[in-house]
Amino acid sequence: MKPVNFDYARPADLDAALALVGDDSRAVKVIAGSQSLGPMLNMRLVQPELLVDITAIEALKHVEERSDAVVMGACVTHADIEDGRVPDVTRGALPAVARGIAYRAVRNRGTIGGSLTHADPSADWISILAALGASVTLRGPSGERRLAVEDYMLGALEADLRPGELLVSVTVPRLSLSARWGYYKICRKTGEFAHAIGAFLVDPERHVSRAVIGATESRPIVVANARQLLGDGRPGAFDARAAESLAEAAGMADAIDRQIHVAALRRAIERAQVQ
Repeated sequence: MKPVNFDYARPADLDAALALVGDDSRAVKVIAGSQSLGPMLNMRLVQPELLVDITAIEALKHVEERSDAVVMGACVTHADIEDGRVPDVTRGALPAVARGIAYRAVRNRGTIGGSLTHADPSADWISILAALGASVTLRGPSGERRLAVEDYMLGALEADLRPGELLVSVTVPRLSLSARWGYYKICRKTGEFAHAIGAFLVDPERHVSRAVIGATESRPIVVANARQLLGDGRPGAFDARAAESLAEAAGMADAIDRQIHVAALRRAIERAQVQ
């Protein structure tokens, strides 16, 4: 099957893109890396009248390193992060996660903004960025909005993107030298979307301790104060019952599924503790 007929535009700047996206007289879809949208077009799961290609907009590829964070344009690719073209302020977390996304051909094209906006619960960026406390900046007819990554995702394949808005950048806080992180995903084979994800960050200097149970059926389960999961604090300590209770309270009804997700989180915490 092939896509329906559609018009195509490739604006050179953000204002032109926003004008096209804000055209409510026809169905508009935005395309960047096309790793998710491409197959959906071919299967006619989406049938746009206008496709707006944002890959020519230099502002969406811009990367700015600040004293307390790095700000990445929405069209920064997974390979940009993997290869070090984005300054690493996360003590290795972002490059390590980027290397584990699908296959190199996908990483060359796929973008961080596209992944977050597609809002697949099993994708990597939503879980690790939620653990790191990252945020997104959106721009539209009413100006700019900034949201925590976990708040941007409303549910499976549903992002908090209002009519006429574009995700323009992702801001990732700089970790302190004492910070430790762990990330673990359970897949049937390398390159597939995860069945379960665990992500963990502890940054004592910034008084941050966050855990994420990802690859759920909807939004990731974010534990803003993960100290409650660390038992008595000894190396290897982990309160699996507390983690399973959190998963159950968040709507994960299947006991086996809960155990798999808790196991992923346990392994993420163990990886952080051996750093």
